Amino acid sequence: MGRLVVVEGLDGAGKRTLTDALSAALGAAGARVTRFGFPRYEDDVHAELARDALHGRLGDLAGSVHGMAVLFALDRRAAVPRLCSALAGHDVVLVDRYVASNAAYGAARLHQDAAGEFVRWVCMLEIERFTLPVPDRQLLLDVPQAVAARRAAHRESTEPGRERDAFESDAGLQQRTGAVYAQLASLSWLSPWTVLDGAGEVDVEALAGVLMA
Repeated sequence: MGRLVVVEGLDGAGKRTLTDALSAALGAAGARVTRFGFPRYEDDVHAELARDALHGRLGDLAGSVHGMAVLFALDRRAAVPRLCSALAGHDVVLVDRYVASNAAYGAARLHQDAAGEFVRWVCMLEIERFTLPVPDRQLLLDVPQAVAARRAAHRESTEPGRERDAFESDAGLQQRTGAVYAQLASLSWLSPWTVLDGAGEVDVEALAGVLMA
């Protein structure tokens, strides 16, 4: 059975860049690697609806913290068979965003911390009820909110179809989400966490060695 490794962080933290580099480093070290990314906006109707809501196309749905969280959770629930198959056939399954994203963003929207009701609710929904595989390790790209915001704005201006949504463009929400992420990491929520300097250079070869140990 392979190891489920999740990359978490704010919008613009560099998750995709790290996942690219880490996938290459693990492959070069001989590991069988595959990747997932959530939300699966192009592949799952629940994620598609969430995207429409975040861009103001579904009335007041985006205003419901629990409603949005359920859509994101249903996207992952639909991927459980593929996730389990990938874990059975690979050494490492890298996932860009997972359950902790739902917990961190929802708690931040409700002005709760990692010890609050919403984080417990997400765990019960996704892990206990939907039986999502539990991560073996979670990697948090810790980056100042202002740096992440500049990166997200640059991505928006240079990549067609990457317009920032309601969550990405809310600086206060991003700031609070970063704080909840830090708390989740300090609590080892669901699994051990490794906090990485998202504003600096990550030694992906050393990190790959740790993940394969």
